[in-house]
Amino acid sequence: MAKIAKRVQKTREGIDPTKLVALTEAISLVKERAIAKFDETIEVSMNLGVDPRHADQMVRGVVNLPNGTGRTVRVAVFARGAKADEARAAGADIVGAEDLVEIVQGGKIDFDRCIATPDMMPLVGRLGKVLGPRGMMPNPKVGTVTMDVAGAVKASKGGAVEFRVEKAGIVHAGIGKASFDAVALEENIRAFADAVIKAKPAGAKGNYVKRVAISSTMGPGVKIDPSSVTAA
Repeated sequence: MAKIAKRVQKTREGIDPTKLVALTEAISLVKERAIAKFDETIEVSMNLGVDPRHADQMVRGVVNLPNGTGRTVRVAVFARGAKADEARAAGADIVGAEDLVEIVQGGKIDFDRCIATPDMMPLVGRLGKVLGPRGMMPNPKVGTVTMDVAGAVKASKGGAVEFRVEKAGIVHAGIGKASFDAVALEENIRAFADAVIKAKPAGAKGNYVKRVAISSTMGPGVKIDPSSVTAA
């Protein structure tokens, strides 16, 4: 326990929790402190000036990170016939219809992302209570209800990241690994921030991006000057 506490204390050295730093400096600080024995995930969080309890202030979307996420994503596709064949050819891990519904209803969710053709949604709708809380319910707004199942599978495998604002007005996502070089991480963070900004809802008033921070799985958070993220 003492050893863990010492390690945590060490990772926090040199970080002023009250100071906002530029994006490039923040990435450097986080990478230096990602000292776990595994390749830590780098996560970005953005505190937005919205109240998602109001429908006109919901922030949701998907972004294709230019350098991928660094993680293996297992994709399930609800489709029949030719579309099911297309999904398999594109690299989907699990493909099915009624049989897949039964598997999921039984509590076995061996995938990270879920895609469906539009005609399958009456069937997939039965899984709302299972997939909804996990943020996996297919939705046309983020490209997971589509006839282009092959394109959706390839995007999911290649670095597509969904985001959805939480009750406190925070949106976050894993945007890479500690092993990524600083340039790749910066490009991914900027792509994510740009997508969130473009998803600004009509009901958002005042300052939209209030706070931005990044951290690694086991490391401390580093607060970023929002203008260094949203600037071109």
